[in-house]
Amino acid sequence: MTKRIRKAVFPVAGLGTRFLPATKAVPKEMLTVVDRPVVQHVVDEAREAGIEHFVFVTGRGKAVIEDHFDMAYELEDTLRRRNKTKEYDALMADLPPAGATSFTRQQAPLGLGHAVWCAREIIGDEPFAVLLPDMITLPAAGKTARCLAQAVEAYEKHGGNIIAVEEVKPEETHQYGVVATGEDYGSSFEITGMVEKPPQGAAPSNYIISGRYILEPKIFELLEKGEKGAGGEIQLTDAMIHLAKERPFHGVRFDGRTYDTGSKLGFLAANIAFGLARGDIAEGLKAEIRKLLG
Repeated sequence: MTKRIRKAVFPVAGLGTRFLPATKAVPKEMLTVVDRPVVQHVVDEAREAGIEHFVFVTGRGKAVIEDHFDMAYELEDTLRRRNKTKEYDALMADLPPAGATSFTRQQAPLGLGHAVWCAREIIGDEPFAVLLPDMITLPAAGKTARCLAQAVEAYEKHGGNIIAVEEVKPEETHQYGVVATGEDYGSSFEITGMVEKPPQGAAPSNYIISGRYILEPKIFELLEKGEKGAGGEIQLTDAMIHLAKERPFHGVRFDGRTYDTGSKLGFLAANIAFGLARGDIAEGLKAEIRKLLG
């Protein structure tokens, strides 16, 4: 019987250099897509998938993220006194329950694998999710489940370890981590291998790792070794490659689209896509886009 996925890790220690000067004083995770910070969109996705405990791996200058997921007494009191009921209720709905968030520091930028390893004491001996905070997801038209919920469904079917993947053009695979495919189960498939940024034309498939994982706690033993990979950093993909030699991995084809808000183009596209998904502003946004396009 598989253990239920209760905890998720959010690596939020990155500097956000691609968005300077905007990120000089504001963490990149707090930049807004429409009217919600990027990190709030990712936490929303985790909550929808049944996550109960949210583990943030932070760094210097990230205290505002902790404040965002805490009470804001003066603001809440002002909203109540001014009868701003809708705004007050929305704040309360986003507030995690007491004790449901944990924050731990990654003192040095040693890579994604190291960031995940920093959460080991809080995760303990149970499977857990990892959500990259730069990547925010929208389900396909007519669907309601975002990426992590689809990954949890695959985990409940297969157990072991799950990686969410998306298809890209073959000529783009050298930019990403890529999986090799085995037996196919429809929305999911067996992963028989992984490679980080393969040379152009050498990728085992055109399915790329898209920023959502469910991992067994055995991964911490491999990350503990501190072996450095691409960029001189401790890479999560390298640890997964070793883990896959003894434990099963499956891929889940995310039925939707992922937006990389860590890039300027991806950030702008996310704002448009999430705006168009909002019933209260979609028509006005369409009209503005038509004006811009002449």
